[in-house]
Amino acid sequence: MREREGIVGQREDPDLPRYAGIASFALLPQLHEVEHADIAVVGIPFDSGTSFRPGARFGPAHVREHSRQLHPYHYLHDAFPFRDRQVVDAGDFRVGPYDIEAAVAAIEAQARQLVEQGTRIVAIGGDHTIALPLLRAAAAEHGPLAVLHFDAHLDTWDVLHGASIWHGSPFRRAAEEGLLDLEHCQHVGTRAGVYDPSELEDDARAGFAMIGSDEFGRVPAERLAARIRERLGDRPVYISVDIDVLDPAHAPGTGTPEVAGISTRELFAVLRELRGLPIVGCDVVEVLPAHDHAGITGLAAAHTAWEFVTLIDLPER
Repeated sequence: MREREGIVGQREDPDLPRYAGIASFALLPQLHEVEHADIAVVGIPFDSGTSFRPGARFGPAHVREHSRQLHPYHYLHDAFPFRDRQVVDAGDFRVGPYDIEAAVAAIEAQARQLVEQGTRIVAIGGDHTIALPLLRAAAAEHGPLAVLHFDAHLDTWDVLHGASIWHGSPFRRAAEEGLLDLEHCQHVGTRAGVYDPSELEDDARAGFAMIGSDEFGRVPAERLAARIRERLGDRPVYISVDIDVLDPAHAPGTGTPEVAGISTRELFAVLRELRGLPIVGCDVVEVLPAHDHAGITGLAAAHTAWEFVTLIDLPER
């Protein structure tokens, strides 16, 4: 890509160290400081759909704080993610904590405002409930989506405690609403228990093939990425990363941790093989600061979002 004139990049103040000042994502400009954003990093501080540990509503601020050290050049991709597109921190969506359906509607409306302007969203959650309204906004613009879903859990369950929309159901609801291309969706890193084999059948009907976390010990990242590419095809791609796809040793700060997960290195080894995908939106969710240690979960999530920003529009080698 060629550098465009007028791009506002990361903060450059020789007298203000990276650890000081307001922590916008990667020290990027805010949305109101530019005329148009190609990519907007948005926080969605909502966790009323969680089924176990609450607290992911504080995830966006935590991830921003741990994004201060993100740099302008990604040497593994030979790319300048903040130079060639206008990337901004669009702040947090306005969303209340008490009414899940009202919150989902508010997230969708705000996401559509950005998407309709040609801005692609990289969202920081929040619990995984937020994927449903983001998928609605992206599918309204691009049609049925191929979803690449990194998660310990299926998230294609049905009603729980009387709620049909919660953090375990976003992809089931999305499939029912016609937001997904049912031939081109992929789980990666799955390993959590299920209550009954019928849940796996429901998951397949929702359009998903599965790469379990155990396969990372046997199959090289390049081959896993090739399988992912084949499954996604040429459809517009939405990538969703629940940080609990990582083993609790690598991401303790999450709401529903599951043992025997993948490592941070394994996650990024696959992500970095996905250049050239037609990515239309992304999220990284379920970061729970109260259970984080030394910021390792926040760092993993911040770098995941940085990887998303870099991959968007990045051509294959």
